[in-house]
Amino acid sequence: MFGISPLGWVHTLGSLPAIPAAAYMLAAHGRIVPRSLAGRIYFISMLIGAFTVFLVTHIPAGHIAGVLTLLMLIIGYTVGLTRLPARLVTYVETITLSITVFLLMLPTVSEILRRVPDGHPIVTDPKSPLLLGTQAAILAALVVGLTAQILYLRRRGRSATA
Repeated sequence: MFGISPLGWVHTLGSLPAIPAAAYMLAAHGRIVPRSLAGRIYFISMLIGAFTVFLVTHIPAGHIAGVLTLLMLIIGYTVGLTRLPARLVTYVETITLSITVFLLMLPTVSEILRRVPDGHPIVTDPKSPLLLGTQAAILAALVVGLTAQILYLRRRGRSATA
């Protein structure tokens, strides 16, 4: 089904819980919150997806995305264990983990457009304006989202010290 191998299904289904976990945290908290139940679900799911991408992708971009995802996850989930100031920790967590959401959604949406409906996908050409436009919209959402998150954290930081 959808031209996905059994290992591809492990990759897809293993990383799938990250999407609702991220959506919940972004809606409820405006950021990925590592030390929460949803944050733990997100982390485990993203690890499954990031590690299995090396086994299912055949293009260098997939490997690069896997490495970047793992790097951002490790930074985002371990920076809180450092002696850095709490405010800086929050910024680093927010930025790195928002990038992981981007790295999750970009191939997810691209794969959906290129595989659904089964046998007659919406997009067949990797240079399709719909596919490129969707990818650009996801990048724009990252830029706008990160800007909003940083502005919110700055405002919150100022009101906490005032």
